[in-house]
Amino acid sequence: QVQLVESGGGLVQAGGSLRLSCVASGSIFSFNAMGWFRQAPGKQRELVAVLTSSGRTNYADSVKGRFTISRDNAKTTVYLQMNSLKPEDTAVYYCNADRVYYGGFTPGNYWGQGTQVTVSS
Repeated sequence: QVQLVESGGGLVQAGGSLRLSCVASGSIFSFNAMGWFRQAPGKQRELVAVLTSSGRTNYADSVKGRFTISRDNAKTTVYLQMNSLKPEDTAVYYCNADRVYYGGFTPGNYWGQGTQVTVSS
């Protein structure tokens, strides 16, 4: 069972940048897609970025042009580069994996503790 551990969150001023990391305990090669989610207080968890095994990416409209999802060549770490951060990006960020990725991203039972991102105005 692969475990995913997120890190890299913190407090940043609006307009700043952060880079989140998601380290897998094993290779993520077996997954068809990796995704970053976020959950703000009182809101549902939302999918913000997807990276497929073929290298295609998809982003939520709210982060398009500001966030970039990528992975390392060893395929054990997935990153989320977040630029031009806004107060509304404040949330706990989680990564997850989808073995199939067909008809949308279906997260597996890989939820970790997440990493808190707080953007001050």
